[in-house]
This record gives sequence, structure tokens and C-alpha cells, in this order.
Amino acid sequence: MDVPFLSLKDVNAGYADELKAAAARVIDSGWYILGEELTAFEHEFAAWCGVGHAVGVGNGLDALALILRGYKQLGRLREGDEVIVPANTFIAGFLAISENRLVPVPVEPDAASFNLDLASVERAIGPRTRAIMPVHLYGQLADITALPALARRHKLLLIEDAAQAHGASADGRKAGSFGDAAAFSFFPTKNLGALGDGGAVVTNDEQLAMCVAALRNYGSEAKHRHVYQGLNSRLDEMQAAMLRVKLKYVEEDLAWRRHVARRYRQGIRHPEIALPVVPWEERHAWHLFVVRCRARDALQRHLQAHGVQSQVHYPVPPHLQPAYKGLNRARLPVTELLQREVLSLPMGPTLREADVDRVIRACQSFECPP
Repeated sequence: MDVPFLSLKDVNAGYADELKAAAARVIDSGWYILGEELTAFEHEFAAWCGVGHAVGVGNGLDALALILRGYKQLGRLREGDEVIVPANTFIAGFLAISENRLVPVPVEPDAASFNLDLASVERAIGPRTRAIMPVHLYGQLADITALPALARRHKLLLIEDAAQAHGASADGRKAGSFGDAAAFSFFPTKNLGALGDGGAVVTNDEQLAMCVAALRNYGSEAKHRHVYQGLNSRLDEMQAAMLRVKLKYVEEDLAWRRHVARRYRQGIRHPEIALPVVPWEERHAWHLFVVRCRARDALQRHLQAHGVQSQVHYPVPPHLQPAYKGLNRARLPVTELLQREVLSLPMGPTLREADVDRVIRACQSFECPP
């Protein structure tokens, strides 16, 4: 039997009784949108993140877009303003920026950490720059010491894309608590995953939280009173109830992910497989365990032949996608090199010790082509 990259069926089987009880509670309540389950989850998630406010929304993309839209409504951003974003990320950040008629400015990552390179960010700051949107890629915190200081120095907003970083922490603070606001995704594969789509905006800015809460609900701050031209992006009661169950187990899940990561880092000693560089383990939530190999495709075929599933995150960076053909003249050689070399190994709370052994053996037996 193959080692799965991630089995959501197995993940949710561990909470099946509690999830079914939560679903029954919602069904029996007769209230399915903007009710008590969502309010409770928002309070619990905000407390877990260490921030004052959480606003449940439809998905992670909407969370990013609504932060930017909220800041436009509050006069902090205007059409045509530039937002610095890492080039080697999922396209959601670019889409959220473009949707708000802002301008994405892709910058290079640090090749070791995969996260934003501070010097590249500083070079990219121009007269129209108004925000930096770091991604805590694969679950590892971006430089949450230097980036906030840089943002303050240039009077820029700092918006965390924490979609992959549930539980990553530093100095007793969790992802989502370092910037002006942060976006989370609860896509089913995330460390805290719903049984459908979902997302949240977290912030200590009460004015922004109130604005986003209205924007997600047709721009309404009270029934039949629409203060903004909003949209429909609400985390529903059923998903909020599912997330309340699973939030109780995130720390336990994270401990196992870190155990698996330590075993990979100790056991994989192949000269052609570069392991992730992690200066501070607690800063990594190990949503993904990503290695680099110059013969990435050959390594992936080898792993598959040995019954080990793997994935590539992400094979084509946003600036080379047809949707952003206007950006394809950007010179981003580090990003393009990484996208040719990165490979994600199996990672998740249901991996067994024997599965980890098998992944390590498969990696160690790889014969890299010349």
C-alpha cells in the first residue's frame, strides 16, 4: 500500500464522533448562517491566535481580498497602490491584490528559507508602495522581527498570509499576531482544515474587523442597513462547528508534524536532496515538508515507484501564469529555480512511523541522473 501524501479521510476519522455530534447540533439548531457556532469559533480562534478579533469568511482568498478591501474603505489604500508579495507562492495573494485594483510587486525569496528575502523587499519599496504581504510559506514564519520593523520605518501595512501557518510561533506569539492583519485558510488540507471551504481574517484593529464583518455580509452592519458595497463571503455554521472540534487538536497535530519533520531531517542524508533550513523549529508549523533536488522530476518518479506519493507546490509561479502575462518580464531567477526543484514529501497527522521509515528509505535509495 502506498504512503499517501495526505489522507483527509483518515485525518477526519480521528474526530468522526465529535464532528457528527457537532453537525447534529447545527442541524437541530435550525440556524445555519451567522449564528452562535460562528460567533463561538471566532472568539476561540482569535484567542488561540493571540489577537483581539477574528472574522470568519468564505475562504482564504476572500480573507486576503477583504483585508485589502477593508483598508481601501478605511482610506489606508487606494487604487493603483503597490503591494509587495513573494514571487514563489500560490496565486491567491496576487488575485486578492488585483481584485482590489492594486498592483502586485513580486519579489524574490531567500533560497534557504523559501520566505521573503528582506533585502529584495527593501529594494522593491517605491513611492507607490503601501503594503507588504509576506507568506509564511509551507508553514514557516517569514522574518517576523525584521519585516514589521521595515514596515513601520516606511509606514507600510504588514498583512500576513498565514494560510499555511496555523500554529507556527515565535517568542510566545502565533502566526497572525505579528502584522496589522492576517488571513487564514481552512481549506480541508490545512493544519486546521474544515470539511469544505472556509477562511478568517484576524487582527487587533477593531475598526478593520468591523469593516470586514460588514463587507463579508453584503456590506451590512445591521439588518437592511448596508454601509458598504459588500459581497457574500460568510463562514457558515456547519463549517464553524467542524472547526471548533478540530481547533482543540491542532497543538497535538503540530507536535506530530514536528516529530515527522525531525525524523525526515535526521534520516534523509542524500547529497542531491536539500532539506529545508529551519533555524528555529517552533517557527515552523510543517504544513508541508519541502525538499529541493536538481533532478526533481526523476526523484518524484523514483518515489512513486517505491510507493511514496509526493506533490509539487507550486510548479508555475504566478508571474509566469497566463493570468499575469504582464508580469512575465520580471527577472525572478531564484523563484524560477526553486519552482523547478521543490518537491513536497508526505506530511500529516496520520503518518505512521513505518510510513516515515519508508519515505526515508525511498529518498536514500535515489540514484540521481548525471
